[in-house]
Amino acid sequence: MSDPVIGAIGFAFVVALLAFRVPVAIAMGIVGALGYGIIYGFSTLGFVLGRSVFEAISPVGLSVVPLFVMMGVFAAQGGLSRSLYNTVASFVGHWRGGLAVSTIGASAVFGAVCGSSIATTATIGRIAMPEMRRLGYDDRLAAASVAAGGTLGIMIPPSILFVVYGLMTETSIGALFIAGILPGIVGTLLYMSAVGWVTWRRPAYGPKGPRQNWGERWRSVREVWGVVVLFGIVLGGLYVGLFTPTEAASVGAFGALALAVVTRRFNLRVLRTSFVETALTTGMIFFILVGAGIFNYFIDATGLTQALIRWIDALGWNRYWVMVLLCVFYVILGCLMDSLSMILLTLGSVFPLVKALGFDPIWFGVVLVTLAEIGTITPPVGMNLFVLSATVPNLPLQTVARGILPFVSADAVRIAILLAVPALATWLPSTMSK
Repeated sequence: MSDPVIGAIGFAFVVALLAFRVPVAIAMGIVGALGYGIIYGFSTLGFVLGRSVFEAISPVGLSVVPLFVMMGVFAAQGGLSRSLYNTVASFVGHWRGGLAVSTIGASAVFGAVCGSSIATTATIGRIAMPEMRRLGYDDRLAAASVAAGGTLGIMIPPSILFVVYGLMTETSIGALFIAGILPGIVGTLLYMSAVGWVTWRRPAYGPKGPRQNWGERWRSVREVWGVVVLFGIVLGGLYVGLFTPTEAASVGAFGALALAVVTRRFNLRVLRTSFVETALTTGMIFFILVGAGIFNYFIDATGLTQALIRWIDALGWNRYWVMVLLCVFYVILGCLMDSLSMILLTLGSVFPLVKALGFDPIWFGVVLVTLAEIGTITPPVGMNLFVLSATVPNLPLQTVARGILPFVSADAVRIAILLAVPALATWLPSTMSK
């Protein structure tokens, strides 16, 4: 049996273990260790394991992970999400489907501070779902708008997935953050359009809310000025070259804490909870990185990536057809595992192929994160669907899943736009200060 075949079998074993609910870090670590031992012998396995663990968690760039996680946790614990939701709702809540549009808008802004899809879904869901139910919104539209809006947390920077992608592919994290801005805005507008389409076909799904006067609107705007300033400082500093990603993460975490203090939403309980959540989330991410590091050593040893590149080259296919097939592959895989695991499991093999085909690494990073977004709202493993169902009382998982199709369709349109117009992701990074 050839080494590439062993690599393909190992990949299939990881997917099978994940289907049996084995934690992804353990699945990748076990298969990677056993596979490497089978190929090169178990006598050197201890050295390889130690080296792969060290290399997985030693890069200095990983310091941005706990800092951006802390920034998001401070924002969530500090109650900024409710102010954001109320502000957007004050402007569009009187539209048909306006509260669902408000949910998506608030999710986009909160996701820009939070950087986590799951945290955005849970936080906004606790606020938006009771309001939409109170006005008689259909649960399918209400829940789907929350779940879809939550995905914007991993596209609009800062994003943990962009950090992981940048470190694994040696791509500029700052450039990836800037690249996610325009696709994130397009995604937000497409989701809002999906709400408009649903309420146009079924007006009863999203009744109009009360109209607020301009005085009430400006009062609500004053409550969220700090979030806008923080977002502008973090991304603006990256764009003009004032901050490195690590420095931007530090400024963001401190700024989110300062906002919580200034708005009197800070106490020792919030501080303690924030530190615990940051530690748990960071530990989970690092544990998965270690498993992925071991598995990627095994994949490199099998030569699976090089065999895949030779096979694709021999087929003589147009590179865009190959990219379309990769998109289909990631959509299917996203139905079976969470977004971070999906990227860590496949990127070591897929990225060299993408580079060999001549695609821009920054552009592909945006495409990959968009595909990961689709996975978070696609049954049977769409994490946002499970999180929302567990967070909101009397909301069956089936109800959330039944309303999600218009938003998945909006994501498909966004992927098509990215494939047709790569400049949507590459133009802003090309104008950054070096």
